[in-house]
Amino acid sequence: MARKIILDCDPGHDDAIALLLAHGHPDIELLAVTTVAGNQTLEKVTRNALAVAEVAGITGVRFAAGSPRPLVRELEIADVLHGDTGMDGPTLPDPTMRVEDQHAVNLIIELVMSHPADTITLVPTGALTNIALAARLEPRIVDRVHEVVLMGGGHSEGNWGPKSEFNIVVDPEAAHIVFDAPWQVTMCGLDVTHQALATDDVIDRIAAVGTRPAAFVTELLHFFTTTYAHTQGFAAPPVHDPVAVARVIDPSVVQTVPVPIEVELTGTLTRGMTVADFRHPRDPESHTHAAMELDHAKFWDLVVTALELIGDPARRSTE
Repeated sequence: MARKIILDCDPGHDDAIALLLAHGHPDIELLAVTTVAGNQTLEKVTRNALAVAEVAGITGVRFAAGSPRPLVRELEIADVLHGDTGMDGPTLPDPTMRVEDQHAVNLIIELVMSHPADTITLVPTGALTNIALAARLEPRIVDRVHEVVLMGGGHSEGNWGPKSEFNIVVDPEAAHIVFDAPWQVTMCGLDVTHQALATDDVIDRIAAVGTRPAAFVTELLHFFTTTYAHTQGFAAPPVHDPVAVARVIDPSVVQTVPVPIEVELTGTLTRGMTVADFRHPRDPESHTHAAMELDHAKFWDLVVTALELIGDPARRSTE
C-alpha cells in the first residue's frame, strides 16, 4: 500500500527532485505540498513548487503556502546555492495550479486529523517552521502522525556553520520543537545526503530518460554542480532532499540507528547543531533516529524510475 505523505519544502533544486520522486513513485501517495521560506523567500519557493507541478503534470495534490520567516529569527536564504529564483538553471514555466487560500499549517492539521491515525508521514525538507507550528497549534497531531522523516541536521558535520546544517540553523527553535515532540523522527542529515552525489554518470543517466521532466532535472543538476563547486568545493553536488523521500519509499536505502538527538539553541559556534548522543546508541526508548549510510545505487535507481514513470505529461496532453 502506498505511503501517504505531506511534503513540506522550500524549492530549491533538491526539493524539486524530492517532489518529482514523491509524485512519480507508485509507493508514495502525495497528499499535499506545503511551502516554507528557506532556500528563498516564501513567494519564490511557492512559485517554484507550482512550476515543478507544471513540468511534471501534477494534479489532484493540494498546495499551500506557509511560514514566511522563522519563529524567532530573521529570514536567512541560501541564494548562493540556489540563485535569485531559488531554482536557477532551467526556464521555469508559468504555473497553472494555484495554492489554496488556507495557511499550510492549517492544511497539515486538517489532513492529519481527517485521516486515520498512523497513516500520514510528514516529510519536511526545509526549515521546520510549519511542522513546529502545526504541532503547537494542534498537539493531537503528534500522536496521529506515523512518523516525521526530515532532511536536516547531521551528527558529525555542518554546512551553514561549523556544526550546523542550513535547514536546522535557520530556525533552530522550530527544530527543537519537532525533535523534542514524542513522535518518531528520522533525521536524514548531511552524513547521508553528502553521499547522495549527482556524479556525471548519474546526470547522464537522467538525461537519457529523454523527457521534459528529466531534462528539467538535468538542468537543475548542471546549475547545482556549478554552485556547489564554487561555494563548497564539491566535484559533484549532493542532492539532499530526495533522500528523505527515498527513506519513506524503501527504508533499506538509508540505514539508521535510534539515538537521542537534541538541537543546540544557544551555542556561539554550535547554534543549530543536532547533537546525537552516541553514548546511548540503539536505545530502544529513543524516538529519534539518525541516518548513517546511503545505498547510492539504489537511491538513484528510485529517482530515475520515478522520472521514467512520470513520462512526458506535456507531450501526452497534445496528442
